[in-house]
Formats: sequence, structure tokens, C-alpha cells
Amino acid sequence: MRITALAGGVGGARFLRGLLHHARHTYPLTPDSDPLELTVIGNTGDDITLFGLRVCPDIDTLLYTLGGGIHEGQGWGRADETHSVAGELAALGAEPQWFTLGDKDFGTHVYRSQLLGQGMPLSAVVNRLSARWGLGELGVRLLPMTDTPVETHVVVDEGGQQRAIHFQEWWVRHRAELPAERFVVAGLDKATPAPGVLDAIREADVVLLPPSNPVVSIGIILGVPGVRDALRGTRAPVVGVSPLVGGRPVRGHADVCLRTIGVEESSAGVAGLYSDFLDGWLVDEEDPMPDRRGLEVQRRPLLMSSVDAAAEMAGAALDLGLRLRAERAPA
Repeated sequence: MRITALAGGVGGARFLRGLLHHARHTYPLTPDSDPLELTVIGNTGDDITLFGLRVCPDIDTLLYTLGGGIHEGQGWGRADETHSVAGELAALGAEPQWFTLGDKDFGTHVYRSQLLGQGMPLSAVVNRLSARWGLGELGVRLLPMTDTPVETHVVVDEGGQQRAIHFQEWWVRHRAELPAERFVVAGLDKATPAPGVLDAIREADVVLLPPSNPVVSIGIILGVPGVRDALRGTRAPVVGVSPLVGGRPVRGHADVCLRTIGVEESSAGVAGLYSDFLDGWLVDEEDPMPDRRGLEVQRRPLLMSSVDAAAEMAGAALDLGLRLRAERAPA
């Protein structure tokens, strides 16, 4: 079974961990069974250079979560982390101090930056990091959306003056409270899909859109030239999960991002962003059902309060995709 998912950080990572949990219990491997192959296309639009090191927040959250090393309380960063390096940098007056990196996390960024500096493409670096976290043994292949450096910036309004700041500064330092005028993704127009990205979409049995931010996570992946066309052309059903419950994000600031681009802050509004390729859509039990021809909508609890709850949600999305695939199969 070949599953491809487009994912951002915390929400996407927890959904995919739940998917693996569901698959292990629902499709246990036997000598005669085919293994589950999960390809994850990760957002790199929020990548940033800090202290001379290249940091890939969404990719790292996927690595740590699926590999069993995530800080569960935060949803990002490493478990059992220390902050000696960050403390020394603060004592030296090094900036920025609003983005804290742990000591173990620094190891990831140093290694990645070293390999990138030697000319290795990001996809090859991610492959090495995936091996460190045992993703291959789980049947997971993690791909960055592109090897091209891409960065999302936010044009904000401060006292009537507009200026552009990095997305991470807007998101982490200002908690998305500075009024945003628009998002600008530097480098996206020149980006090409990383090796394997388009084939993973075209050759999938099911494509899943976890409840990641539809504007600055999945929306950025869709902006890579060729990705949206591949989703339109794939024979695989595309099933998504709404990131909103009652019009509000469970975490993060998806509602603010939707408002910035002029889209209704609802599950129906998010579904509209994917309307040219979306086949199935999961919404929360309390949310209204989007009325779109050709779109099958199901109501499900969408709170990932535990791994089991995430597994139930992910299993529902996968089951819907497999049913839609079976219905499309020739008689």
C-alpha cells in the first residue's frame, strides 16, 4: 500500500504517527503481505538560518515525532533537552534570542549545515537524518518539498508602516499578533520538486492531507511548480482532514493565516483551497458539512488528544481513501 502525505509540523507529524499506529494494528505484516510505504512530503517554506546554521522546523518535527524523540509537551524540539549552548549564546548577546534551540537540536542543525555547505542537496541530507531516526525501518520515506532554498516572509503593519519579517519571527516571536498584510515566499517561483516528490503523488494508492496549516504549510507545498498539477492528475483519491474545529485551529494560527489571504475561517473555506483535486474531507462533528459536488465529507472527532485518537482519525482518512479507490477501480 503506497500512501503519500503532504505535511507541515506538529499537526502533520502527530497525524502521521497516528497513521503508522493504525497501520500496525490494522494491516499487520505477514510473510505474504505487502509492506505499507508512506512517503511524506515535508514543508520547507518555514526554513530559516540562525546562528549561521540552516534550521528546517517542519522537517525536524517530522523526524523527531516519527522517530520517537519529540518533546511531547511542546510538540516540537527534542525530549529530555538541555539548553547550555543557547544559554551561552544569550550571555554573549547573540541574536535572535526569541528562537530557542536545544543542545541536541543544535547537533541536527550543525550536521545539516555541514552537509549543505559541502554541496549536498537537502533531499540527500534529509535521507541521512531519516536513517539516524530509523524512518526506513518504519516504512517511511521523508522528502523535502524542494531542494531549492525557500523562505516564507510576512508583510506586517507596524504603526502604519509596512515591513517584511521572516515567518518564524511573526509566528514565534510575535505569535501571529502583528497584523499581516500578505505572505511572500522567496524562491518559490524558481523551485523545483525534490527528487521523488512528483512520482510519489502520481504513483500513490491514496494521498492524504493531514491537519496542517493550509496556508503556510500545505499551501506552500502546493506552490512548488508541478505539485498541484500532479495532485490534479493522480489516480489516487486525495483525502484531507480539516485543521479547524468550530472555525478555530486546535493549535497554531491557521485562522489568522486564512483571514490574511481572504478565505473564510471554516472547514468549508479550507476545503475550497483544495477544491481542484480534493476527493474526501474529514470535518469535526460540530462543524457544518461543506456542500461541494464530487466531494465526500465525513464527520469525525478531530482532536488528537492521544496517539490512539490520532490513529482513529488517520485510520478514518485512510479508510475513506481506500474505499474511494475501490469504487473507482474497473469492474
